[in-house]
Amino acid sequence: MQITGTAVSLTVDDVEASSGFLVEHFGFTEAMAADGFASLTRPDAGAHVVYLRRGLATLPADQRDEHARGLILAFEVDDLEGELARLRAEGVAITMPLTVEEWGERAFQVRDPNGVVVQLVDWNGAA
Repeated sequence: MQITGTAVSLTVDDVEASSGFLVEHFGFTEAMAADGFASLTRPDAGAHVVYLRRGLATLPADQRDEHARGLILAFEVDDLEGELARLRAEGVAITMPLTVEEWGERAFQVRDPNGVVVQLVDWNGAA
């Protein structure tokens, strides 16, 4: 097997709202979009983020009504404090303050309009 790409697919109620959030606040661009579907990318992300509308008939019946819960869409960044300040200035609510874990991870979180947790992280804390 050779993996030629990676994507994370999230099922949400309002595809356009989540897509717009990543475009506006995280610099993604829509690579593809259709009714109930959007695929977003950025050259440095290493993976596409795909949003699918809940109830979409193309999804298997046992997945159609699931909502992207219990997961964290995490992006490792170079300037964590700078990103925190930028998002605050843009009016994005910080839903988890900047924390430092004993294993060296530093992170804060926001939520998109569908409640998907987006975490920015670095590994610059004391390990």
